[in-house]
Amino acid sequence: MKNLLVIICLLLLSNSCKQKENNVLSKSELSIAEKIANAHGFENWKNVSEIQFTFNKKRNWKWHPKTDDVTLTTENDTINYNRKSIDSISKKADRAFINDKFWLLIPFQLVWDAGITISGSKKEIAPISKIEMNKITLLYGSEGGYTPGDAYDIYFEDDYIIKEWAFRKGNKPKAGLINTFENYQDFNGIKIAQEHKRSKGDWNLTLTDISLKIN
Repeated sequence: MKNLLVIICLLLLSNSCKQKENNVLSKSELSIAEKIANAHGFENWKNVSEIQFTFNKKRNWKWHPKTDDVTLTTENDTINYNRKSIDSISKKADRAFINDKFWLLIPFQLVWDAGITISGSKKEIAPISKIEMNKITLLYGSEGGYTPGDAYDIYFEDDYIIKEWAFRKGNKPKAGLINTFENYQDFNGIKIAQEHKRSKGDWNLTLTDISLKIN
């Protein structure tokens, strides 16, 4: 009886070790983009039925990601459209939506967007904090989309949370905009930076009135 218990315990221990090995392997196989997205709660996105936010106190958005219905509300107007059927009237609003959503959900855009290349990760001094961080470069293809050929240098810490980025229009060597990602808040398991500041001055792009509805 004792021998049988010993054998059972050894089998359970063996299975447990195999499961741990498999878990470690699956994590190591994730791309940098997937690790960054997951660190910001990407696994919870599948449950989101609606997201609302205000971009820099100018434009309020309501987006239903499962149907791609979008509502833009500004001081002067309200526009409703569906991203699957963009026309000349909704194109301008959609261009603004893509820009504003990019600021809001850049960690997820890394795995959503097609026609992009993402460099390997390397250690580099972040331009604003002057702290050594991990850096990847996101480069958009030269065709398609609203901003073809643009590049983003993205700085993140070892927990894969984005802290800074540098935007380079048309993949130019010099960045045209460098700012922080701060004031993170958890919205139903999804981490969103609500403030983006430059190194000097009082410039602060904000994302406010954020709310997520879960299925």
